[in-house]
Amino acid sequence: MKHLYLIIIFFVALNYSSHAQEGPSPLDDLPDYITQVTHFGQRADWSHDGERILFIEKTFGDVFEVEVATGKITPMTHHFFHEGFVRALYLANGDILLSGAKNFNSEDPWKSRDARNTELWVLKKDLKSPPVALGVHCKEGPAVSRKKMNIAWALGSTIYIGEIDYENEKPKLKNWKPLFTSGSLPSPAKGWDLETQNFNPTNENELFFYAFGGQFGYQAEVLGYNIEEKKFTNYSNSKETYDEAEGIFPNGFEMLIESNRHRVNYKGMKEFLTLDIYKLKLDETGDVERITYFNENPEYKASNPVVSDDGRYMAFQYAHAEDPAGKGRGILVMDLKAWEKKKGKR
Repeated sequence: MKHLYLIIIFFVALNYSSHAQEGPSPLDDLPDYITQVTHFGQRADWSHDGERILFIEKTFGDVFEVEVATGKITPMTHHFFHEGFVRALYLANGDILLSGAKNFNSEDPWKSRDARNTELWVLKKDLKSPPVALGVHCKEGPAVSRKKMNIAWALGSTIYIGEIDYENEKPKLKNWKPLFTSGSLPSPAKGWDLETQNFNPTNENELFFYAFGGQFGYQAEVLGYNIEEKKFTNYSNSKETYDEAEGIFPNGFEMLIESNRHRVNYKGMKEFLTLDIYKLKLDETGDVERITYFNENPEYKASNPVVSDDGRYMAFQYAHAEDPAGKGRGILVMDLKAWEKKKGKR
């Protein structure tokens, strides 16, 4: 059965490549409201003042920080030996939450991204010491509060929540507990895989996440969970499309998503081949608005968008369509205010 599945994927990808037409890179003709700030890197995260962007060099690589105004790049993890990281996020106090494995095997690299090996660590912002392990494993990306020292993460079929506390100046995870399992999700997401994304900036009792599964595993839904009421809300209602939750706007009413809605007719297509960035209304209508057009040439895609705390800018990455999920080839910044003025003139 596994071999049959791989054969199906091969021919679907072959069919996709036959539709792809050679054309210019989207970087060759960027609109004036998009600026490329690095020529390598992935998984951007905004500093709270909006002046710097934290990013990963590559999957299982070092962490860097770029000053947006000057382009100055500072290494954040060169002062200690490590096996590479897959996520880096600013905590509310300016320290950095890292996700990475203790051991790395170049002959079996993706094992280091598996939740059984990937752990969460806290790196102090003064960069005077190695990070401290929090003692928990994490599947894909954790969710980090921008206002409190709270984090949430997925492991197996369960999402957990906890608080980072500094006991004798050493970070420690306290009061952590499970919130829910994938088996408790409403249909059609019941039993699907999980990944956390954001706390609602206007109501941190709500945690946003996405669930993915369905036929071939290429359907994804954006959901919210009210921690106090223990209630789920499906915000994307995408039915047959892949909608992955990403950065949330500070007003709490809109969220950026990665989606393949513009290529919904590519049934069974690997989701990360057909992505662009959309803005999803968090009002249960499922209304979306497309923001980037990197996948107009099917050889490219835009992904992993995040919004600055003032809501003015979006940082994101570009990649080749066939690149593995999460891989980026450079960080870009979009002026959302300028985009709003010009989007009708596209």
